[in-house]
Amino acid sequence: MTSAFKTDSKYKAFIIAVITFGIAYGLEKAVIDNYLAEIVNMTQFDRGVSEFFRELPGLLLVFILAMLYELSAESIFRAGALIALLGMILEATLPAQRAWITFAVFIFSLGDHMMFGMRSTIALQYSRSGHGGSALGIQNSAYELGKLAGYIIVAIVFWILGRQMNLFRPFFWTSAAIIALGFIISLKMTGRSTQDEHKRRFYFRRKYFKFYMLEVFYGARKQIFFTFGPYLLVLFYKASAMSISILFASSAIATFICAPLVGKIIDKFGYKIVMVMDTLILVVVCFFYGFAHHFFSMDTAFIICCVNYILDAVISLASMASNVYVQDISDNADEVRATISTGVSVNHLITILIALFGGWIWMTLGIETLFMLSAIFGLFNSAYAASI
Repeated sequence: MTSAFKTDSKYKAFIIAVITFGIAYGLEKAVIDNYLAEIVNMTQFDRGVSEFFRELPGLLLVFILAMLYELSAESIFRAGALIALLGMILEATLPAQRAWITFAVFIFSLGDHMMFGMRSTIALQYSRSGHGGSALGIQNSAYELGKLAGYIIVAIVFWILGRQMNLFRPFFWTSAAIIALGFIISLKMTGRSTQDEHKRRFYFRRKYFKFYMLEVFYGARKQIFFTFGPYLLVLFYKASAMSISILFASSAIATFICAPLVGKIIDKFGYKIVMVMDTLILVVVCFFYGFAHHFFSMDTAFIICCVNYILDAVISLASMASNVYVQDISDNADEVRATISTGVSVNHLITILIALFGGWIWMTLGIETLFMLSAIFGLFNSAYAASI
């Protein structure tokens, strides 16, 4: 890490906090799909609606950050932690009804998106010159390491206790406690951003237009896997919470190992090559995820889908390349922060629509159509990246 980060920065506290929040997220993510399916009884369409509200904070992020323009990236990161803590407490206490749980998920996601919007910014601010990709890779690995710990904890607990107990709410409470710990750790991160007009408004510049378009295409294809990939395994293949947590753990291990490597590849070969090449794998991944059950037995198809879910998580790391692209063409650090934040909101313009209509597409046109759309969006992403 010393080769990627400035020695006078608070990168150690930042990385530890990222790991801690990763653990909390892993605990929630490992059980939320089964909780919504088994306890809240959400259908595919209901899941899409709930995901619409989960992703809505990403669209609102640029306006939220505009109101907080006087705060440093570290302060916004901490504010996000407190809001996420509130959301997790609501998930643990509100009745298991669709409207209430959707509201709780929205609050948690609001805080999570605020932290997400600042993680890349802080990593780039703390990075040494020419090592932005490596710093982002280490930050991603730290988060994946935390998520891995959360997934493993869930898998072990369910393996020991099985389904004899309703463990969902205890996991939500545990996640809330860990978020509180992460907030305490984040207090060691100090930083002051100078006031800049870019933070006060929706920051849009023509030279970043290709970055915004890349965010649109990436957001569309990512959302299909993020929302409906695990839910397909739960509803269609009847995967248990233990199976899902093991899958997420395997995915976290793969991304933990590959994130620094992808970061180095970005630094060595350039962001353009990385953004173009990842789609070749994506098309294969989407095809087998949507059609495996037509060619193989249900057990074999389930395994194939799990393998492809992990592959998608790995190739999704290529999204770091677009942030490095922004850093490369920007004029200063504040412009990087404003542009990445705007990119998150642009990303969510399409993301919330995919979340809202994805469940409907699944129910009316089939899961095959949904994942073919993901592949098409990926192809558009690569074609546009090739024009850089």
